[in-house]
Amino acid sequence: MTADVVEKATEAKGLAKPPLLILERVEAFLDEHGLGRGPLRASRIGEGGGSNFSYLLERGDGRFVLRRPPRPPLPPSAHDMVREARLQLALAPLGIRLPTIRAVCEDEQVLGVPFYVMDFLDGHVVTSALPAGLESDAARRRLGLDLVDALVEIHAADVSAPAVAAFIRPGSYAERQVRRFTQLWEVNQTRELPAVVEVGGWLADNLPEPLPPTVVHGDYRLGNMMVARDDPARIVAVLDWEMGAIGDPRADVGYLLATYSEPGGESNPLGTSPVTALPGFPSRRELAERYSERSGRDVEPLVWFQALAMWKAAVFCEAIYGRFLRGDLGQEDSYAARFERGVPLLAETAKSLIETRDVR
Repeated sequence: MTADVVEKATEAKGLAKPPLLILERVEAFLDEHGLGRGPLRASRIGEGGGSNFSYLLERGDGRFVLRRPPRPPLPPSAHDMVREARLQLALAPLGIRLPTIRAVCEDEQVLGVPFYVMDFLDGHVVTSALPAGLESDAARRRLGLDLVDALVEIHAADVSAPAVAAFIRPGSYAERQVRRFTQLWEVNQTRELPAVVEVGGWLADNLPEPLPPTVVHGDYRLGNMMVARDDPARIVAVLDWEMGAIGDPRADVGYLLATYSEPGGESNPLGTSPVTALPGFPSRRELAERYSERSGRDVEPLVWFQALAMWKAAVFCEAIYGRFLRGDLGQEDSYAARFERGVPLLAETAKSLIETRDVR
């Protein structure tokens, strides 16, 4: 149990920062939805909570995961847990690999923010170390290819299904992304970084012609996958749908490739899932070719979407760095200090992409 978990609501009184979890209130919410019985235990899980937070809830024989945003104030349209949950509920009948969502709380009187509760999945999230079962090159290759196949499944979902169609917005997804993250930079920035402004301007001036819209995850990378414990070369669930939308499928392909470290290559600037640099994992080119073969889509101009990915990462990592500077993160989130240099690196990487490659 972490220091962020407070067992009684009365203990929260007088604190400068509200607790992220209040057990007696969460317990009452679980009772209301028939989720488990008896005393509740909670512990922080997942990657550092510079963005959203996940807690393992254990109650009797039941295990669940609670997902909530950081403490307010939050940037406009960011960290929308209710929307994230509703999108997954809309996609669940369409064959996409998802955890089962059990309950959504819109009442901010419970924890001060909306949150949702889903079933706990007993698998691995692959980040900085490989789980047992991925020792061979063949197993690693299978995982890398399944990463693409799971994305093809997402992009094949029927966006005309009524629950999914409710997420369709008119106009260009690429234009909305550039406009939204330009606005978020104005909210998130803690320092002057000309490269962020320059890349944002270039993206706005060079918008690609859109493809027919699909479901888009928005943060598609290995670190947001759950792999099976008994077969870690198989993805069982795609997690973290905060940036999910209906949009251009190339955005997910560009993000996957931009944040992927290929064998024999340089580490990706975001520093996510460095294990894919080990022998056996497919190259970026192989991932792109697999996607095109399985989906039937042309992914060009891929460089535009890779630059978009690096630029967006710079913007949202600056938000995490800002929370670190303000002291809003716990001691276990000290990793966020790396964004002092990481955010400029992301922005310069995006700038380098658009300067050194032709966009077709």
